[in-house]
Amino acid sequence: MSLAAQQDDQDEAGGLPVNYEVEQALLAAVLANNAALERVADFLRPEHFADPLHGRIYEACRVLVDRGSPANAISLKGRFAEDEDLKRAPGGLGYLADLQASYVNILDAPHYAREIKDCWIRREGIRIARELMDRARCMEDDYTGARALEETEMDIFRLAEEQQGERGGLRPYAEAVRTYIDGAAAIHGGTGGGLKCGIGDLDAKLGGLHKTDLLILAGRPGMGKSALAVNVAEYVASHVGRGPEGQESPQPVAFFSLEMSADQIAGRILAAQSGVSSDDVRKDKAGHVGIERLMEAERETARTPLFIDDQPALNISQVRTRARRLKRRHGLALVVVDYLQLMAPVGRGREINRVQEVSEISRGLKALAKELAVPVLALSQLSRAVEQREDKHPLLSDLRESGSIEQDADVVIFAYRDEYYLEGKMPTDGDHKKLEAWQRKWDAARGTAELIVAKHRHGPTGTVRVAFDAQRSKFSDLARYREEDYTG
Repeated sequence: MSLAAQQDDQDEAGGLPVNYEVEQALLAAVLANNAALERVADFLRPEHFADPLHGRIYEACRVLVDRGSPANAISLKGRFAEDEDLKRAPGGLGYLADLQASYVNILDAPHYAREIKDCWIRREGIRIARELMDRARCMEDDYTGARALEETEMDIFRLAEEQQGERGGLRPYAEAVRTYIDGAAAIHGGTGGGLKCGIGDLDAKLGGLHKTDLLILAGRPGMGKSALAVNVAEYVASHVGRGPEGQESPQPVAFFSLEMSADQIAGRILAAQSGVSSDDVRKDKAGHVGIERLMEAERETARTPLFIDDQPALNISQVRTRARRLKRRHGLALVVVDYLQLMAPVGRGREINRVQEVSEISRGLKALAKELAVPVLALSQLSRAVEQREDKHPLLSDLRESGSIEQDADVVIFAYRDEYYLEGKMPTDGDHKKLEAWQRKWDAARGTAELIVAKHRHGPTGTVRVAFDAQRSKFSDLARYREEDYTG
């Protein structure tokens, strides 16, 4: 389509933001000196041009330069000899030569490219607004208003990612090393480092929960994964951190619970704080004193900036959208997902197996950690292979349905409780030696758990022995636990 025809369509469409002269200026710079491409190719794409002909010329230049060939009016002539839009452009087939002749300084190319992209972003914003109107008018039974807003918000955030795309690319070593040294100095000064999770021995092993890290907490059912995740989330959200200037700042946490409801999570937090078990509450055994303790715990934790999303079968796009929204409105220190295998794939219509689905989810969670610059703690189930072994301690090979979980994770922690496997297995055949051996194991395992750091990209692996109070769904340091004189 010619520029004049496009201008007519623009006027009829209500004045879409375009700047054809800037597009021509950029192409002139590229055709006259291909080095201009180096300054813009990292963030400018053919679809950003308002004139499709300009986009095709730009793409043809990129292809030629990538192949080591010059891109100019002569080398492009054969490619566009039959292009109908070029034939209708001012000057016809001479349009390429006219562009090259109107050479501008290549130093101005990034400015022109940003102007082209800015117009495209504005046009996309208008398109999204129009699509929202169409979605809002859709009255199909399975298409709700909430879904319309969710899809529109995803479109907006994708557009925001495009707007920020120029910030990526290669960074000089000097810049990267300065960032690292500043971080080390902040840790030494007590204003930096990873988030404390509330278990001192685990914090010592990991150095806290670090920004951009994907941490996988895995285990078989009954090992206390969800309880530990809730403990960590509540601790991070309820403890005030200090920023780089020493100022106090809240630490909001996003907890995506695909298994438990929000009130169940609240019940676990109150149980850990009050000492009144959720089971006693359900069976009406808490009594008046127990209810008073729960109410006191509620008053102490009510202002905790912990945000719980218990919608089932969320996909990674929805998690990303909601986490971004929370960070924009309240800030964000940590994302917890309980648990990974319950997440839905993004494209249900595609032919894709479960291993590929889980791989996409784990990669998406790692990308989310990097994008939001927060640690992401994701829970994962283990395969039943653990149950077939004499030694039930889990291995990295037990991670269920995808080796990419191990690959994508910066830290893999296994929750393991010997008590779980010993309970109910007391020898009853009258063999005193067997009974004594079982009793020794039971005494050692009772009220404890192992947090096995099986992978640690930034430090040592190893096992941290901790206390676990099953009644209160609470993990803690073993020494502190013993001081509390837990009686089971």
